Amino acid sequence: MRKMNVAIVGATGAVGTQMIKLLENSSLPLGTVKFLASKRSAGKQLSFKGETKTIEELVPDSFDGINLALFSAGGGISAKFAPEAVKRGAVVVDNTSHFRMDPDVPLVVPEVNAAALRNHQGIIANPNCSTIQMMVALEPIRKAYGLTRVIVSTYQAVSGAGNQAMEELKQQTRDFLAEKPVNEWKADILPCGGDEKHYPLAFNALPQIDVFSDEGYTNEEWKMINETKKIMEDDTIKVSATCVRIPVMSGHSESVYIETEKAVTVAEIQALIADAPGAVLEDDPSQQIYPQALNSVGKKGTFVGRIRKDPDEEKGIHLWVVSDNLLKGAAWNSLQIAETMYEMNLFE
Repeated sequence: MRKMNVAIVGATGAVGTQMIKLLENSSLPLGTVKFLASKRSAGKQLSFKGETKTIEELVPDSFDGINLALFSAGGGISAKFAPEAVKRGAVVVDNTSHFRMDPDVPLVVPEVNAAALRNHQGIIANPNCSTIQMMVALEPIRKAYGLTRVIVSTYQAVSGAGNQAMEELKQQTRDFLAEKPVNEWKADILPCGGDEKHYPLAFNALPQIDVFSDEGYTNEEWKMINETKKIMEDDTIKVSATCVRIPVMSGHSESVYIETEKAVTVAEIQALIADAPGAVLEDDPSQQIYPQALNSVGKKGTFVGRIRKDPDEEKGIHLWVVSDNLLKGAAWNSLQIAETMYEMNLFE
């Protein structure tokens, strides 16, 4: 069995940390493993499989001899270094948004469109975290009954904005409990680090993730709209999204309304979800059983519940979809892509 030499780019970040944990138990036959980060983080040490490994500074030559490079260090880093990794013979799985809508780059959720991996030209894009979990839930329904419309409202955890945002939320919570006035709370990151104004998230809900773009939608919302159509290879599906950041540490939640081509019952959808790869059915209102963000943390599955017919639309269905955004929404989907490629013999 051929050994895989692996590099993780952005090893000290929230997603990179999860990638390292998952790689320890991966089915990939590992050879050399490198942890790469900025010059500022170089020299720090991490534990991997009981051994101490030193973080190396990311430079083009870091990818010499590497078969697989997992990127999660920001779009600018991916734009600069992913082509360098490919040039040196590595396959790149990129967790940023930089390559997602490139027509020459597969955008992959393994449970949905693993076949697209055969068309890669060195780079595979990992979809947006909220898109991923929605695709896992909707693909079995689309295959069986067709899909004409998707309207999604997200309730996204702060971990999706990174470690600093998580620490800021913790401090704001302390300030609230200390009865400090809201105008004295520190808010430097959310709703978007690149925007002009920042607001506290503690005990709040911010209907902005990323900067605002065309037609009053944020970039995050356009990601969900455009990525859904690309992954499902269907531009005719009507998709709209509203993305909201809430004061939950990890675990994205989504209220998803769909309209199918053919009429379907709740029981039929429950059966599909129960059998779908990567999906976990949690749907028994009589026992108050439904997906919860807190319960999703540390788990690879996508949890689906609150499945019910729309009272006014025969082909309308409502669902509640929850997943750990750092795992299935990022690190696990990335590594799952790599493991699927290995099983498909797509590494040269």
